[in-house]
Amino acid sequence: MNSVWQNIGRNIGMPLLASLFAIVIGGIIVAIIGFNPLVVYGSLVSGAFGNLYNLGSTLSGAVPLILIGLGIAIAFKAGLFNIGADGQYWVGAMASVWIGYHFTGMPGFPHILLALLGGMLAGGIWGGIVPGLAKAYLGAHEVITTMMMSYIGIFLVEYMIEEPHAPMRQPGFFPQSPQIATNTQLAPFLPLQVFQQSQLSVGLWIALAAAVVVWILLQRTTFGFQVRAVGFNQRASRYAGIRVPLYTVLTLGISGVFAGLAGGVQMLGVQYQLNDSFASQYGYTAIVVSLLARNNPFGCVIAGIFFAALNTGGQNMQQVSGVPASLTQVLTGLIIFFVAAERLIPMMRAWVRRRRPDARSHAADEGGTLA
Repeated sequence: MNSVWQNIGRNIGMPLLASLFAIVIGGIIVAIIGFNPLVVYGSLVSGAFGNLYNLGSTLSGAVPLILIGLGIAIAFKAGLFNIGADGQYWVGAMASVWIGYHFTGMPGFPHILLALLGGMLAGGIWGGIVPGLAKAYLGAHEVITTMMMSYIGIFLVEYMIEEPHAPMRQPGFFPQSPQIATNTQLAPFLPLQVFQQSQLSVGLWIALAAAVVVWILLQRTTFGFQVRAVGFNQRASRYAGIRVPLYTVLTLGISGVFAGLAGGVQMLGVQYQLNDSFASQYGYTAIVVSLLARNNPFGCVIAGIFFAALNTGGQNMQQVSGVPASLTQVLTGLIIFFVAAERLIPMMRAWVRRRRPDARSHAADEGGTLA
């Protein structure tokens, strides 16, 4: 029973403490530069959750973070670091848009399904073929290969719409692709006008369902057990008969599948076309989401909403209190620091425990007895 509570404390308590420390230090920074921390954080929370429109915007921003974070968590479970999810997201978005404005004779639901599957396939190939095979059979480090493939993917998508005669560029002055067919656009999350305005679509249901699927995959299947075994100890896994190279390719591919799905959902639910303002950085923020969630699928949902709230609330914070929205990036950096240096928090707790009066008096009693 003690080990169960220890696991819960480690998986939930440590990320909460890391976030709390980051918020406290962020408040101290705000006070030093001359602002009231309570007003600043109040405007941040109000901007993220203050009304249905803000709530919808926050949840809409959380969808890609949750989906990409789930994929990165799978890679982490196998001991792999997929740092190129941003490029997989872009390639998945490109494939979904291409399918979305072709095949216009198809009925709505099959067309949506085909577009999302196309995005997932493109992201999976981008993450699994080159980085996966290079890691499994050539020993190339996945951090380098996924990052390089990410740049290639982003430049490829930019080429597809920005060059004058690019394959996906729509005729006209602005570099953009044609819009996807109307019947492929995802429906609002709930039939409320305010959610339509905030662009919150059924993509949130897809993200929640994906979290359940990933949890079942990792915790209730032989595949998930073997993925976790490979991540825990590759040599022991190989000795036990697990085909480590195969799981390396599969895991990076599945990680890319979720990034590609995020790109597809974003195109079908929010953007509807590729244009030159399309930029994300979702892939890098999703790494922090997965770290804060400690690779737990349901933790990715909470962490994704948390970071989306920082982004949405940060804009309101700048308007209301005058504090630059970049403060949210400071908070993100502090959270990364405390999560990465998790041994620091137990050390701080032990230091506080030693400083308690009863602890000091107890130590003095022990010292007196010994003397």
